[in-house]
Amino acid sequence: MSAENTGVPALLNTALPSPVPGEEHDHCPVTDALRRVGDKWTVLVVVLLGQRSHRFNEIHRGIEAISQRMLTRTLRGLEEDGLVHREVFATNPPSVEYSLTPLGRSLLDPISTLAQWAIEHQPTIAASRRVNNLQPRNN
Repeated sequence: MSAENTGVPALLNTALPSPVPGEEHDHCPVTDALRRVGDKWTVLVVVLLGQRSHRFNEIHRGIEAISQRMLTRTLRGLEEDGLVHREVFATNPPSVEYSLTPLGRSLLDPISTLAQWAIEHQPTIAASRRVNNLQPRNN
């Protein structure tokens, strides 16, 4: 960041075309990253693996409501994106352990920052929702 920066993140200094072309939005790296971390299970899996490596069933037991199918899909997506490492051990039966890669570990700070923001602003957001749900909408 330059000396003239006033603390505004560089992303907000980026000029967006108006309207934003749909194809540009679809291929934007930020959109892609938000799709990954914005799904229902990714953040929980990343946080759990941020504590230590886990076997599949440990992760499954650690996230009560996730199905085996969704956990498999989530782990495969995270592995495909380079965020999770899958290691197969030649035991009988074979065992598999999942851990975060350095790239996956680098996601823990932004997730923590977002979590801190959400906790700090949750009362304000909840109050706004209550007010806005009480008022009729003029569509």
